[in-house]
Amino acid sequence: METISENACFGGVQGVYSHRSDSCDCDMTFGLFLPEEAQHGPVPVLWFLSGLTCTHENAMVKAAAQGWAAEQGIALIFPDTSPRGEGVADDEAFDLGQGAGFYVNATQKPWAPHFQMYDYITKDLTDLVFEKFPLDASRQAITGHSMGGHGALTIAMREAGRFASVSAFSPICNPTGSDWGRKQFEAYLGSDKAKWVGHDASLLMADRGFDGPILIDTGTKDQFIDLLKPETLAQAAAAKRQQIIFRMQPGYDHSYFFVSTFMEDHISFHAEALYA
Repeated sequence: METISENACFGGVQGVYSHRSDSCDCDMTFGLFLPEEAQHGPVPVLWFLSGLTCTHENAMVKAAAQGWAAEQGIALIFPDTSPRGEGVADDEAFDLGQGAGFYVNATQKPWAPHFQMYDYITKDLTDLVFEKFPLDASRQAITGHSMGGHGALTIAMREAGRFASVSAFSPICNPTGSDWGRKQFEAYLGSDKAKWVGHDASLLMADRGFDGPILIDTGTKDQFIDLLKPETLAQAAAAKRQQIIFRMQPGYDHSYFFVSTFMEDHISFHAEALYA
C-alpha cells in the first residue's frame, strides 16, 4: 500500500492510498477518514460508495461527511467506482466502463479481466483496510449515492450480517427495469437475466430484505428519477414489511448539494445502529 496524501481534518486524518487489487488486477485508489478516536483504538466504519463518473475523490471532497463522522467517532471509506489504468477496458459512454463499475463481478469480455468490483469492495479492500488501519470489523455500515446507492443496498442485502445499517442517496433501485442497469448488466453479466437478479435492490428486497434499519433519500426534482425508480423499492419494502425510512425530499435534485444537505441525517442514523 502506498500513501498518496494525509491531511489533518476535523481532529482526525483524511488519507488517500493506493494498492494492488488481486480481484481487479490493477492498482486501485481509495480515501479513508480516521477520526481522532482512532488514535486510541479501533473505530466503527461507514463505507460510502460513489456514483457514475466519480472517483474516490468526489464524495471525499463534496459530501461534507468528515465533520459529522468526527462528531460520532466514525471512520469513512471512499472506494473508487471502477478499475482504471493502462490495459483496462473502457467505453466512450459515461455509464459503461471506467467510472461505471456498477459494483458487480463482470463475466463478459472485455470487462471480466478487471471489472470485479463486488469482490473488490467486499474482499480486497475490506481485507486491506482492516489489516492496515484501526477499524472495528464488528461495527460496519454502508451508504452510497446513485450507482453507489445501488451498490450499498445490494451489497448490504447480499452480505447478510455484515452491516448494522444501510442508507442511500438517490439510489438506482431497479436496474433490471431501467436503462441504468439493463445496458450495463448485459455488457458485464451477459444476456441471461437470471444473473442480473442478485444485483437489483428492489428484487433483493422482495426476496431477502435486510436485517436492520434502512434510510433512503431521493429528491423530488431529481433529473434522473425515471431511471432511479424509487417507487419499486418502496413497494418491495412495504410488501416485505421491512424496517425502512423512505423520504422524497421536496425540490432536491441529484447533485452533491442534495447529498451534503442530508449527510448529517445519514451519519446520525448509522451512528445509532453502530453504537447500539
